[in-house]
Amino acid sequence: VNHNNNNKTTITSHTQLSLYISKNRQTNTQPTTMASSSLSAKAITFASNFTRRLGNSLDSLGSKLEVAKVSEKLNPSTRLVAYGDAVPVTEGAFVAPTASIIGDVTLEKGASVWYGATLRGDVGSITVGERSSIGERAVVHVSKIQTEDNESVPTSIGKGCSIQANALVHAATLKDYCRIGPCAQVLDGAVVGEHAVVEAGAVVTPGSVVKEGEVWAGAPAKMVRTLSEEEMKAMEQAVEETMELAAVHASECAKDYEQIKEEEDEYYDKLYRDPDYFQKIPKDELKADGDVLGRGMPGRIFNTELSHKKEDGKIHMT
Repeated sequence: VNHNNNNKTTITSHTQLSLYISKNRQTNTQPTTMASSSLSAKAITFASNFTRRLGNSLDSLGSKLEVAKVSEKLNPSTRLVAYGDAVPVTEGAFVAPTASIIGDVTLEKGASVWYGATLRGDVGSITVGERSSIGERAVVHVSKIQTEDNESVPTSIGKGCSIQANALVHAATLKDYCRIGPCAQVLDGAVVGEHAVVEAGAVVTPGSVVKEGEVWAGAPAKMVRTLSEEEMKAMEQAVEETMELAAVHASECAKDYEQIKEEEDEYYDKLYRDPDYFQKIPKDELKADGDVLGRGMPGRIFNTELSHKKEDGKIHMT
C-alpha cells in the first residue's frame, strides 16, 4: 500500500488489500464499542442506586408499621431474668453461663445450676437450698393449675439435693439430701423425703409421697427398695464433691478475656520454651517500673538511667 501526496492509497497485492480492510474495520468499530460499554456502566449504576433507595424506603416503611419494636442484643444468653417485680437471688451460688434463672428464684449459698438448666419462677416461687445442684438441661418449674383454690404451688428444694441431667421437677417438694436421677420427673404436689432416690427415667405422679430412704423407679414410679446407711452417707459425700467441682467451674467462668489470653500464652511458653534457654521471669518478681535485673525495661534504649547519664551538661552513653 502506497500513500501519495494526494492522500490516495495504492494497493500493490491481494494480501495488502486484506490487511488494509481489516485495519479500517477495527478503527471504525472502536468508538461504537466504547459507547456501548459506557451505556452499560451507566445502566448498572442507575439500577444499583435505585435498588438501594428502594431498600431504604421499604426498611423505613416496615419500621413505622412495627407494633412492638425489637432490638437484638449481642449476648446469646441471659442468665438472670426478672419477671414482673421478682428478681432472682443467686448470691453465693454458681450459675453456669448457659443456665437460665427466671423470676422468683432463690439460690442459697453453695447451690449450683449447671449448663443449660432452667429455673422458671413465673407463677410461683422456687427455693434451692444450700449445696444443692441442678444438673445440665434440668428444668425446675412451678404450677397453679391443679390446685383447688387456684393458688400457685411453689417448688421447694432442700439442702444437699442432687437433680441430675435432664430431670424435671414441677411444683414439688424435695427434702434434704434426696437425689433425682437423669430424665426423671417429679410432678405437681409430690413430696420426696430425705435421703430418698428417684431412679433415672422414673415418673413420680402428682401428689405422691416418697418416704425417707426409699428408692422409687418406673413409670409411674413405685418403691423398689430402701437405702442402707452406707448409701446415705455416700450421697452426702457426693454432694461435697459436686460443690468442690462447682467452685472450680465458677472460678473459670469468672475469668475475663485478658486472663484467658494470659494463661494461654503461659501454657504455650511452657510447652515450647527450651529448658536450657532463658526462662520467663515469674510475675511476682517483676517490678512495677518494668526493670529487669537492674538493667531497665527490655526493648527500650534511651529512656532509662542505664542508657544515658547526664554529667556536666553532657550525655554519656553506657
